[in-house]
Amino acid sequence: MKVKWLGHACFLITSKDGIRIITDPYTVGGGINYSPIEESGDVVLVSHAHGDHNNFSAVRGKPEVVKDSGIKTAKGIQFKGVATYHDASQGKQRGTNTVFCFTLDDIKLCHLGDLGHVLSPRQVSEIGSMDILFIPVGGFYTIDAGEASQVYEQLAPKVIIPMHFKTPKCAYPIAGVDDFLKGKKKVKKWDSSEVEFKVGELPATAEIVVLKPSL
Repeated sequence: MKVKWLGHACFLITSKDGIRIITDPYTVGGGINYSPIEESGDVVLVSHAHGDHNNFSAVRGKPEVVKDSGIKTAKGIQFKGVATYHDASQGKQRGTNTVFCFTLDDIKLCHLGDLGHVLSPRQVSEIGSMDILFIPVGGFYTIDAGEASQVYEQLAPKVIIPMHFKTPKCAYPIAGVDDFLKGKKKVKKWDSSEVEFKVGELPATAEIVVLKPSL
């Protein structure tokens, strides 16, 4: 399975059989200065209805769009959406957010979207175990570095991939990834936007993998 960071909270996840899943495709503008998305996809996951996460029309091909909480099946893959909030006030500031969990090539993945709070015990139970966690770390609109650390400790993944942080192409008033990385021991900074994972080769203890945006 290959994971490619396009930018912001948008990833292209490709199975060994060629199924292409794209998460939270963004619209260019308003502080999002990544290049337009020109990838094709079979499935698009949309965590919430904000423009920097729901531009599914940009994805080429005829992808199935998966959104909202509950169990959905697309291209033979089961996606579990867990209801959360975009802020720490139960959605009063920025609305709701859906966390998506799914398995690809026998690897369990979880994309937190724009999670805005530390998880409740019930949400932790609903999300369940996972191998790879995509987690926002920039703060302001989402959980910040400290809260993100709490969340990944709640969920205990094997691989943590930070997202939704300030880069030269993201002008949002959010922090960069370094705040999140402070004090962390197992960190790999890839000089690439893409990394490959195999089920028998995942780390035994939590490892942070920082990618470069491709767009």
